[in-house]
Amino acid sequence: MMKKRNAVIYLIVLVLVMCGLGYMAVFGVGADKSGSASSIDLGLDLAGGVSITYQVVGDEAPSAADMADTIYKLQMRVDNYSTEAQVYQEGSDRINIEIPGVSDANAILEELGKPGSLAFYDKDGNEVLTGSDVDTAAAGSQQDSMGNQQYVVQLTLTPEGAQKFADATEAAVANHDVIYIVYDGQTVSAPAVQAKITDGNAVITGMESFEKADTLASTIRIGGLKLQLEELRSNVVGAQLGSSAIRTSLIAGAIGLALVIIFMISVYRLPGLASSIALVLYTILDVILLDAFEITLTLPGIAGIILSIGMAVDANVIIFARVKEEIASGKTVYEALQTGFKKALSAIIDGNITTLIAAIVLGFMGTGSIKGFAQTLALGIFLSMLTALFVTRFIIRIFYALGAEDVKFYGSAKEKTPVDFLSKRFVFIAISIAAIAAGFIVMGVNSAAGKNALNYSLEFVGGTSTTVDFPQEYTLDQIDDTIVPYIEEITGDGNVQSTKVAGSNQVIFKTRTLNVSEREAFENVMVDNFQVDKTSITAESISSTISNEMRADAVIAIIVAAVCMLIYIWIRFSDVRFAASSVLALVHDVLVVLAFYAIARVSVGNTFIACMLTIVGYSINATIVIFDRIREKIKSMHDAHDPAELKGMVNEAVTQTLSRSIFTSLTTFIMVACLYVLGVSSIKEFALPLMVGILCGTYSSICLAGAMWFIFRTVFTRKAKKAK
Repeated sequence: MMKKRNAVIYLIVLVLVMCGLGYMAVFGVGADKSGSASSIDLGLDLAGGVSITYQVVGDEAPSAADMADTIYKLQMRVDNYSTEAQVYQEGSDRINIEIPGVSDANAILEELGKPGSLAFYDKDGNEVLTGSDVDTAAAGSQQDSMGNQQYVVQLTLTPEGAQKFADATEAAVANHDVIYIVYDGQTVSAPAVQAKITDGNAVITGMESFEKADTLASTIRIGGLKLQLEELRSNVVGAQLGSSAIRTSLIAGAIGLALVIIFMISVYRLPGLASSIALVLYTILDVILLDAFEITLTLPGIAGIILSIGMAVDANVIIFARVKEEIASGKTVYEALQTGFKKALSAIIDGNITTLIAAIVLGFMGTGSIKGFAQTLALGIFLSMLTALFVTRFIIRIFYALGAEDVKFYGSAKEKTPVDFLSKRFVFIAISIAAIAAGFIVMGVNSAAGKNALNYSLEFVGGTSTTVDFPQEYTLDQIDDTIVPYIEEITGDGNVQSTKVAGSNQVIFKTRTLNVSEREAFENVMVDNFQVDKTSITAESISSTISNEMRADAVIAIIVAAVCMLIYIWIRFSDVRFAASSVLALVHDVLVVLAFYAIARVSVGNTFIACMLTIVGYSINATIVIFDRIREKIKSMHDAHDPAELKGMVNEAVTQTLSRSIFTSLTTFIMVACLYVLGVSSIKEFALPLMVGILCGTYSSICLAGAMWFIFRTVFTRKAKKAK
């Protein structure tokens, strides 16, 4: 037990540490303001960046397959600059690259290189490899035969390239020849062949420095494109969301956090105050570490932060509910605190690790905004566990040592009569099936009517990019307030992206695909209302920023994440029925929210993926808490195979965790609702389905998860158990 004198010292140290970290989060350290919110890398939607347009070299029009392949490979490369970089097709033979958080287009062009043709030749000038035979190229280092460190370029070839290279190196080593690497007609390297290479992995040695090795590796990578490209134009572009949109989002977050703190203190008293202090510390640390790990923050990334805040609150709610139960059972406050934290530990760890598994899989396998979402979520999960299990507990111990020993500071749980949820299980299942079916019916009706099943935004299906040269400069806020509403009226769609070109009065508007009459209406609005010269308006069709390959990567990543979560739950709960029920509840939530997107015709864009991933993480965490209570109770059952006793046990477990389910959902819902009320149209389209997902996740955890486990338990009982 902590002594009072030590508690005072610890409290002073805690206050000083929080003040110091808070100062860092606001003002930063050093000339570059490291650790501050202003130093966090922001995506194009929040900060702008560089836009580079390449054009295919040659008189023949490129094939759609070659354009798609080139776009996908370029996307993989620019991910090194930012997970939020975008690559998409413009017109029939142009590729546009947008990289956030940078302002020097020339530097990016120099580092990225000029996409051109690459080939490997033997000494007699025969082509032995092309750039497309190279899978990856990266700079690295290794020790030579004398033990000295040397810089190298490591190559990995495709299976076809590996066979070609094996034949070429066999011939070269026999004659002590070199193989020439030629880029755009110039030899960039001529490494000597030391041995026949059969496994498709080669190393180019003799590099003067890491920078030289990195440059050569970049040249080889960029030369591996199927198409030869040349720079057409490059611009520095502004943020897609105006300062007012960012400001209102921050205000909404602050209001939401304040309301959550008030709620926690009102419901949980002194422990609520302790968790609120820990939550403030969590927010400060999140800001500092987002900058430290150079994580690019975008609107989807904010979803990860919101989810992790909800999980941070959730962990505390689980603990405090347990503490109240222990006090009600007759234990002293000190004993209740010790036991409450101990009993809550398994649910917190399982819930957070399950979501962390999903974040790790998505981080490694996902691309673009999915990877950015996974990074912010993983960081948030780590911090939420740290603050809930250690910081909150430490603060409560300080308060207790300072004299807060009375039960009135902590509260006592009232005995609850179990609600018979399972008696309505088939009604709940029928409601869910009807909601999901309604979504698919609406999607079918939309498709039959010649519309897309969902209201896909330009990120998914492409659209029209219109560049307008205004006679005067407009701020992005002015554009959002006075110009964009006219465009939304023409398109009938709230998903209009506007970016300013730095150093000019040009503004680029990206919308869904406009037909001829809509383009004319667009031009007339610009001429009549903003005195724009009609000849300065140019429009180009653009492809989706989420390619088919990226969609496939996303689907595969989500499936792998779901399988990994299922395996973890199976192992932890020693029963596949827990895992199957969890995943079914998760799939239910995704399908219901998908139905909402279809019925409400909410725009399906980048934030759609983030919204679905948020719901997956949120739903699985809520279900784990209920299953943890079932796992605990089943050990003390008289007959764990009697359906009537099982039914009563499940109802009791769901009822006992009911307040946790409602309170956690309420606190997370408050955060998102503030974003919806105060946000601009693009933020509203992100927040609305997220609110639906939170409510749906709560419903499935309370009404479906336990019911499905009960059905599996009673229907699929082990034969060995039945024989008893």
